[in-house]
Amino acid sequence: MVANVLKRKLSLRIKRKRRIRVKISGTASCPRISIFKSNRTLYVQAIEDINATTLCASDGRKLGIKANKEGAVILAKDIAGKLSAKGINEAVFDRNGYLYHGVVAAFAEALRENGIKL
Repeated sequence: MVANVLKRKLSLRIKRKRRIRVKISGTASCPRISIFKSNRTLYVQAIEDINATTLCASDGRKLGIKANKEGAVILAKDIAGKLSAKGINEAVFDRNGYLYHGVVAAFAEALRENGIKL
């Protein structure tokens, strides 16, 4: 029973992810910021979709953070610093099928506070 519920949740997230990705795309001046949540940590990438390259990435394991709101704020500061070092101050936020709530919302708000326009 539990396995079926988890499979259903994952399939719904993947459907949302596909629906979102059709509508958004990142460029060199306005990259797509994609977030991934695991049970332990968070991962973030700034992606340019035209050349299919990752401009910069940040990993929660290297920063020693957990997948909670405080960790999301630290991760947002790190990726915002990397983006501003490359001269990028505007981006498109890809929530990767996750609901805009909790960790994902805290990450987006922290990005805005650190000078990245979403």
